[in-house]
Amino acid sequence: MPLSGRSKETEMADTGKAELAHGALSGLRVVDASRVLAGPFCGQILGDHGADVIKIEAPEGDECRGFGPPFVDGASAYFRAVNRNKRSMILDMNGEADRETFWQLLETADVLIENFKASTLRTWGIDSPSRMTERFPRLIHCRITGFGDDGPLGQLPGYDAAVQAMAGLISINGEPEGNPVRLGVPVVDLTTGMNAAMAVLLALNARHQTGRGQLADVSLYDSAVSVAHPFLTNFLASGVTPKPTGNSHPNIVPYDIFQTATCPLFVAVANDRLFGKLCQALGAGHLPDDERFATNRQRVAHRDALTAELSRAFAAVDGESFGKALLAQNVPAAPILSIADVAAAPHTLHRQMVVRQGDYIGPGVPVKLSVTPASIRSGPPALGSLKEVAGAATAVWKK
Repeated sequence: MPLSGRSKETEMADTGKAELAHGALSGLRVVDASRVLAGPFCGQILGDHGADVIKIEAPEGDECRGFGPPFVDGASAYFRAVNRNKRSMILDMNGEADRETFWQLLETADVLIENFKASTLRTWGIDSPSRMTERFPRLIHCRITGFGDDGPLGQLPGYDAAVQAMAGLISINGEPEGNPVRLGVPVVDLTTGMNAAMAVLLALNARHQTGRGQLADVSLYDSAVSVAHPFLTNFLASGVTPKPTGNSHPNIVPYDIFQTATCPLFVAVANDRLFGKLCQALGAGHLPDDERFATNRQRVAHRDALTAELSRAFAAVDGESFGKALLAQNVPAAPILSIADVAAAPHTLHRQMVVRQGDYIGPGVPVKLSVTPASIRSGPPALGSLKEVAGAATAVWKK
């Protein structure tokens, strides 16, 4: 035991905190030249964990500054949600002087995030995205595109809803007999942003070993196809084209919304033990003994019959109290809350998933690190908040 009376592990942890006082990525230099959602979300993830992120904007600014209402201090809430912990530099990339400033930034940057068209890069003398890391060997070049730069759809522009449609996500969303429905959350953009942040970290780890950066190719299409679970894998195994299932699950029963005497309740029972607990709580302890419902495979095969039995039982209970009782027995059950309910929920606030800091309010940070926690050091930047003179680009990095 050290003389201080503290363990060696505690002292090592405190040393780590001192060295990385502003987060796990403290000291990382990121140029975020992306716009709208996927790329900026990636940049914010890195910034939340300590990276110094410079957001490059055209003179008119990132168009999602205008994606409102609502607006706060002239910028949309949409923009503010994915651009905190950044500084904004205006560069007109159509001008040679500003492009030269951009190249100077990359000379000492660790990471570039961009979603330029391949044709735009070619007008700047970059005939292939792979050339970027040839020019800047240590650079992690995170390139976000709609469909990638090659293949039958290569170089086509990508937008969340359109990619949802082309990747099959809309085809399996909605009620069984209704029209296909777009997923309300821009899941493709957000998933792509998370994949991009993961790609940056993977490439940085490789750079620790090789000393060289690399191109990280992240597309909306690939991200969308990757999350079509379990529908894509079900099709690959069976050859049967999936259709919308509403709130129910194609592989698990019961996994659906049930109307109680007071409110709708979502129940997600993923194994036979939990099914038994649910039935006992409902006063329907005979159901697990019915061979039609004894296993999940049988329950899926007799979905309609079981749903009818359970619906009658649920109709007699108070949804709120029954849902709490199920959770107390570790049976997954939840009321259908509004976004307003979630924003005010005690657990949301306890987990710091709504952040109020100065004049900034926004979503919290989902990744909690014990030694190098994330922080919100600044709100979203005003357009061009970082004033820079061409020819001295390297001076913008924080010391």
